[in-house]
Amino acid sequence: MLLPLHISRQTLPSQDPRHRAPRGTLARVRTWLTLCIEEEIAHRQDFLFIPVFIAAGVAFWFSMPMTPSRWFILWEAGCVVLAACALFYRSSPTSTILKAVALFLFGMLLADWETGRAGTIMLDTPVTTTITGTVERRELDARGSWRYVVALKSTSSPELTRPPGRISLVARSRHDAILIGQTVTGKARLSPPSGPALPGLNDFAFASFFNGIGATGFFYGPPQTIPMDLNEVSGSLAQKADTWLYQLRSHIAQRIRDLIGGDAGAFAASIVTDERRAISNETMEALRVSGLAHIVAISGLNMALAAGIFFVGMRMAFSLFPGFSQRWPVKKISAFAALLMTLAYYLISGFAVSAERAWLMMSIMLFAVLVDRPSISMRNVALSAIVIIVLSPHEVMGPSFQMSFAATLALVSGYAFWSRWRGARERFVIARPPWWLSLGGQATTIIGGVVVTSLIGGISTAIYSIEHFHRITTYGLAANLAAMPIMSLIVMPFALVGMLLMPFGLDAPFIKVMGYGMAMVIEVANTVSSWGGDATIGRQNGWFLAVSTTGFLLLALLRTRLALIGLPFIIAGFVILVTEQARNKPDLLIFEDGSLVALTSKDTVATTKSRASGFVYEQWERAVPLPGRHIPPKMLERLTSPDGDDGVGTDASSSRVIGLTDLDKSKMKKEMQAASADMNIFTCRKDMWCAGKSSTGVTVAVVSNTALTGTACDVADVVVITRRTSLETCRSGAVLITQETLRRTGSMEIWLGFKGEPVARASAAMHGQNRSWSMHRSYDWRSREFTQKLPAHIEQMLSRQP
Repeated sequence: MLLPLHISRQTLPSQDPRHRAPRGTLARVRTWLTLCIEEEIAHRQDFLFIPVFIAAGVAFWFSMPMTPSRWFILWEAGCVVLAACALFYRSSPTSTILKAVALFLFGMLLADWETGRAGTIMLDTPVTTTITGTVERRELDARGSWRYVVALKSTSSPELTRPPGRISLVARSRHDAILIGQTVTGKARLSPPSGPALPGLNDFAFASFFNGIGATGFFYGPPQTIPMDLNEVSGSLAQKADTWLYQLRSHIAQRIRDLIGGDAGAFAASIVTDERRAISNETMEALRVSGLAHIVAISGLNMALAAGIFFVGMRMAFSLFPGFSQRWPVKKISAFAALLMTLAYYLISGFAVSAERAWLMMSIMLFAVLVDRPSISMRNVALSAIVIIVLSPHEVMGPSFQMSFAATLALVSGYAFWSRWRGARERFVIARPPWWLSLGGQATTIIGGVVVTSLIGGISTAIYSIEHFHRITTYGLAANLAAMPIMSLIVMPFALVGMLLMPFGLDAPFIKVMGYGMAMVIEVANTVSSWGGDATIGRQNGWFLAVSTTGFLLLALLRTRLALIGLPFIIAGFVILVTEQARNKPDLLIFEDGSLVALTSKDTVATTKSRASGFVYEQWERAVPLPGRHIPPKMLERLTSPDGDDGVGTDASSSRVIGLTDLDKSKMKKEMQAASADMNIFTCRKDMWCAGKSSTGVTVAVVSNTALTGTACDVADVVVITRRTSLETCRSGAVLITQETLRRTGSMEIWLGFKGEPVARASAAMHGQNRSWSMHRSYDWRSREFTQKLPAHIEQMLSRQP
């Protein structure tokens, strides 16, 4: 059977001057590019690049070591916008470039505006004080301790000159949980939010600054409440509504944990209210290694499942009443109801960023149904990205934003490509296939869709997993294939019904079934993680993320063969990744407070702590990466004072020295010298000092008692002081790194030389950084001034190039 072809002479390719065979290779390439660009513009693909250029400006502004002038950016933006408006309707490269630059500068202005709006005061140095404030949020962790976010009202003994507005405190002592809105007081140890564990790693102070948290710490004892009338909550109507929502969220999370119990209950509460701290470290690590950690956060998956189940469920319910369904637009009614449900889900999620992003994307898609537009489209993804970037520009820098949009973009782009391919294929289908072949094709499509969806999601987020977490989960596809049916068929449907029935007290059976599903997901995570599929990649060059993301965006956003331009960028990113593996590893790692120091060699890593665990060490292990064999320090017997009291050392809360006048310093010097003879291992005397030698013969001493600074300078080549001291240099010529130096530079990595020149070069996490979220490091509370001055030998050490 021949299909009729209706082609006029005006539409024949041979009659179109653009389709005439050009002469020469360069002319052919130019013609091909012109046709591809025209097709991209015809399908409005240029709109998809608007959030890309805005996000690029935001990322560039936040990545700069110094805050650029706001007025200079405004002047530049004004000039570019005027020029872009003059050429707005001209389809020329100059007009396109001007529009892109205008969007880029707009992104920089958004970042500057948000930073000024945040204005969080960050605590400059650790301090022990008595705090009084109002509990704004609370969350239970895996050890049964409560973590409170407190709006600080006052401090005493001592009174802080630069008190932060909001602090996060853990109460480990047994006490009755303090309600949100109550006023609390107690003695607490406050510290500034920690910076990067190594140069190039995540700066936790950045997120704390934009979350309004100026200090973290813990209560020394059970916090006390100040009696008040809970019905008289001060503040505006918005603040009262916010307090009520957080109280509701806390009650919902506690009820789910009580009904289910264990890690399954904590896991279930996390996907409803985003309270994740109650999940044990072992379960969280299993979820990360297996590639299922994305389920914990309220993200696009959870929101899409909830909205989809609610939307489909309402349409099925309406189908039971044919008369009503024929008279009313039940599809739009269901979409509007699902829109309200997703809003309620977002409100009880604690306004988490991932939940905000998922809610915006789902709301745009459901709104598209209301106005008879395609719900799954690249334009909807672009619109949601624009809204999120404008509201919270700093989220562009975080892994949550990057991984979520990468997965969504890849899935929608893949769906659009498949839809175009299927439409082109169906035009050539003449006869209807038999029922068995049609049924088999539908089953294959469903199974293949699940596999391909998991595969696309895993591949698209691999770039950002390498950049932020320095790891790849090799068995993530298997884990997701096993877990997604459980989440889709058991967890989310019963969770949705349970939440709808919770106000009536009929939720228990459904929440418990949800708990069984969560237990099955945890079992999948434990099984897959036992296969050992977590591949450590290590820290990457700064260009890796930018180059790889450029290639990914070109591949995903362009619909013609012009998208293949992204492949060279992907290949270049892979070359950067491989090249970075050959980078020389540092010999000495120092955390920003001196609490952890590590000597590395080819096969071993020696630390000043007995256990190779903790958040800092785990970051080092993945980023460097560290060798697998850990050597704990050799501990000497604890010294006692002449009267027999076991108290020689230093006060944990200050730099005051205890009982040092009776110590035999010559004996301490001999012990240090003997300890320095042992290679690639630290020998430590508790609360006093640690000493060791690198494989190149450089001796390193870590001193916790400032009275031994001179002794350590005489013995070691590199001396790290973990307490406050007025000394800046060693008379012996040894490299002295003090607590004040570390406070300004942040964590350090050092490539050691030899005996004559102990430090070949060094790198510091915060060296040269003077941004709003790092300025507190340079504040001197005595002079009440900001200074970034470092000792000359430290500046020289950091200025050496590799």
